[in-house]
Amino acid sequence: MSHLKGGLTIIKEMVDSLPKSERKIAQFILEHPKEAVLLTAQALGQESKTSGAAVIRLCKSLGFSGFQELKLRVAGDLQEGSSSEFRDIEPNEDYLKIIEKVTANTMQTIKDTVNMVSISRLKEAVKTLIHADSITFIGFGASFITAKDAEQKFIRINKHVHAYSDLHMASTAIANKGPNDVVVGISFSGNTIEVAKLLELAQKKRTKTISITKYGNTMVTNYADINLFTSSAREAVNRSGATSSRIAQLHLIDILFMCVASVEYEKTVERLDATREAVEYFKGQMNAKNK
Repeated sequence: MSHLKGGLTIIKEMVDSLPKSERKIAQFILEHPKEAVLLTAQALGQESKTSGAAVIRLCKSLGFSGFQELKLRVAGDLQEGSSSEFRDIEPNEDYLKIIEKVTANTMQTIKDTVNMVSISRLKEAVKTLIHADSITFIGFGASFITAKDAEQKFIRINKHVHAYSDLHMASTAIANKGPNDVVVGISFSGNTIEVAKLLELAQKKRTKTISITKYGNTMVTNYADINLFTSSAREAVNRSGATSSRIAQLHLIDILFMCVASVEYEKTVERLDATREAVEYFKGQMNAKNK
């Protein structure tokens, strides 16, 4: 239970999408976290001018098992210390300041993502990937960068894996999948319609599905058997593309890969050695040719 953190982060990310009564409770917790963790559900409802029933509904909306998990997560955040805010760049800002801000934002994104990882869901995803005959990663835009990174990692340990950002190619591949295959849909917003439809197609083929999205109930999570979440990564306004969100996705892929590698440690070491030897072989061949 000591792992439980991320309560305040999850509430911040969900607060604007909550029904009115639940939003009032969420705002009270964000403004008075120390007081909130000491209250019963009924007392929290009274303090937020709602009801105990609304508190229980809030826990369900946040994806928690109950009020106890909500309190434990918030208490874990308080014990760790308050999180810093994401900072945007300013016009003609000093380069050292930009380096500091980008680094701080990235570190906060990773921290927030780790705090909302569900160990039970992670174990289920790892088990699914280990036993899969094939793994298909799909993502569009910046999420395809994450999909390709996952492909590169898992192919090195002899997994039958492909990454797609072309809708027609992805749908063709998924059309030939079955119960022993896995499709992983990656979408920061969770509402990329192409990813959602591809996961829906996979489910029709009885193929196992995993989603990687920001926290919350979204179009993509509705078609996933296992939902893994990243921080919503409050992106700086002045950006040319996904920055913190991409880091959060890549970090979660690294966690997945390392967990798979740990479970299949002996096989992983053997396969990584084989791929390393293959690369060294071609380097040797090229060097000999250039002499």
